[in-house]
Amino acid sequence: MTTPGRTRVAIVFGGRSPEHGISCVSAGSVLGALDPDEFEVVPVGITRAGQWVLTSGDPAQLAISSRRLPEITAESGTDIVLRADPTGNGLMVLDPTEGPRALADVDVVFPVLHGAYGEDGTIQGMLEMAGIPYVGANVFASAAAMDKEFTKKLCAVEGIPVGPYVVLRSGMTLSEQDKQRLGLPVFVKPSRAGSSFGITKVDDWAELDAAVATARQIDPKVLVEGAVVGREIECGVLEGEAGGAPEASVLAEVRVAADHDWYDFEAKYLDDACEYDIPAALPERVTRQIQEYAVRAFTALDCAGLARVDFFVTPELDVYLNEINTMPGFTPTSMFPRMWAASGLEYPKLVNRLIRTALHRGVGLH
Repeated sequence: MTTPGRTRVAIVFGGRSPEHGISCVSAGSVLGALDPDEFEVVPVGITRAGQWVLTSGDPAQLAISSRRLPEITAESGTDIVLRADPTGNGLMVLDPTEGPRALADVDVVFPVLHGAYGEDGTIQGMLEMAGIPYVGANVFASAAAMDKEFTKKLCAVEGIPVGPYVVLRSGMTLSEQDKQRLGLPVFVKPSRAGSSFGITKVDDWAELDAAVATARQIDPKVLVEGAVVGREIECGVLEGEAGGAPEASVLAEVRVAADHDWYDFEAKYLDDACEYDIPAALPERVTRQIQEYAVRAFTALDCAGLARVDFFVTPELDVYLNEINTMPGFTPTSMFPRMWAASGLEYPKLVNRLIRTALHRGVGLH
């Protein structure tokens, strides 16, 4: 039963993508940040097979332990479904002894989901059909930002520089002309994935076919990107309060330890192999340019709620867009909350603002 005066928020996490475990860790942090006097939480986990379960929501069960990521299984809770019907109760518990029963209506959903079937517009479309407000980008923006090809195309149209790249759709290979244009090294990556899954750095063209095959295990569409030599800089963007203009955070620089060649999954989440400068030590002119590009990219893709926009800065201080994440990591070490904390918005207030923004925005066209 809903408690009067509290906002009922469903935290949805796990999911079918390779980023399942990181989603669980992010959700644990969000759950721990919610004020129980203000929010009534419905913790919904999604298994790797796509089964929805009502979990305990214990943040301690959603933490990395001994390099092992948490996981939602069918045994993690009671079966639950979301009805894509705006006229009835959205969440239904499937009790094998009592049969289906409705939960009280949910005011808002926070889909702490990374990657396919969560950050790509699929669950956003379901929530739109159900008429339930949700945190983050809408269907189009989620899909466009998830697909690195279309992120680059839309941002390039808005005058945001992107590095050289080639798209390899199913059955396509890199031509000799493409190889000459890109040069070595290149990064081969799935077009629609995150957390560095399926990415290979290629220093010799003899390694290309194996790298493409690795990426295609996740996505048949693959990007081959010419390496941009420089610093990795990130910027957080928040939708303006009460419909105001988007706001950019201070910048962060990611530096990878010498025993990691690049910012891969292990360096990000398991090996404590990264150092961060927040704010990034850049000339004021470059900082302002990156913040402007980040807000412009947010607007170009019609984003809402939040995004983390990643860039490369060359030794000559030229700036290139890398990618956009519409549901960036919310783990204790994730850059998005750390950048906003450095900007004066601490983690609990950040989560509160995202939920309030979603409620204010509602669903449908805006």
